[in-house]
Amino acid sequence: MTVARSAARAVGALLVAGLLAVLGAVPAQAAGYRYWSFWEHTGSDWAYATQGPSVLRPDDGDTIGFRFAVSEDSARAAKPRDKGDFSAICANTPAKDGSKRVAVVLDFGIPEHAPGGERPPRQRTACAQVSEDARAGDALAAVAEPLRYNSAALLCAIAGYPKSGCGEQVGAQESGQQPSASEKSGESGKSDGGDDGGPSAGLLVGIATVVVLGAAAVWQARRRA
Repeated sequence: MTVARSAARAVGALLVAGLLAVLGAVPAQAAGYRYWSFWEHTGSDWAYATQGPSVLRPDDGDTIGFRFAVSEDSARAAKPRDKGDFSAICANTPAKDGSKRVAVVLDFGIPEHAPGGERPPRQRTACAQVSEDARAGDALAAVAEPLRYNSAALLCAIAGYPKSGCGEQVGAQESGQQPSASEKSGESGKSDGGDDGGPSAGLLVGIATVVVLGAAAVWQARRRA
C-alpha cells in the first residue's frame, strides 16, 4: 500500500503540474467574430437590435444603423459612431404619402478589423424612402446595394464590403481586446476590451488529456501494488 500511495502522490503532482502547464500555454482571451451588427437608435443612443433586419419594421422617422467590426458577442459589439440624427440625415427628403422615411447609418469600421487586403470605406448615412410596410432590410437595400447574404440568410456585405468572408471567427488579438487609437476616438459599444469568456477548446482538450493520462497512471500504480 505504501508503494501505491507514493505512486499516487507522484502522479497527482504530475497532474497538477500538467494542468498548470496547459493553463499557462493557452491565451486567456477569447476569440471573436467579424460581422455586420444591426442597431436601432433610441433617440439618445444606439441599442443592439433584438430583431434582424429582415424582420424589424421601422416606423417613419426611425434611424437604423449597421456597424462592421470584430467582437466577441453583442454585449461587446461596437456601436455605429454616427449620432444617428434622423432630422439631419433626412433633411432633404420630404415626406410623401404612401411611404415612410428611415434614416440609415453605415459604419464600415476601422482598418484593424478589415479582412486581409481590404480597407473599409468611410462611414456614411442615407435616407431611405420606402413603402409603409417595408422592413429594415428593405430600407438598407434601397440605399446600400450591393448586399451579400450567405445560405443561412446572414448579412455578409453592405455596399459590397467586405468582398469576401461572412461572420468568420478570428483570433483574440483581432477581437478588439485592445482598441486602437482610431477606435477609442469613436463612440464604441460597452467595451471592446476585457474577457469573461470560458476556456478555449484547446484548453479543454489539454486538460482532458492530462486528466485521462493521470487517472490511467494511478490505476496502473494501484494494480501493481
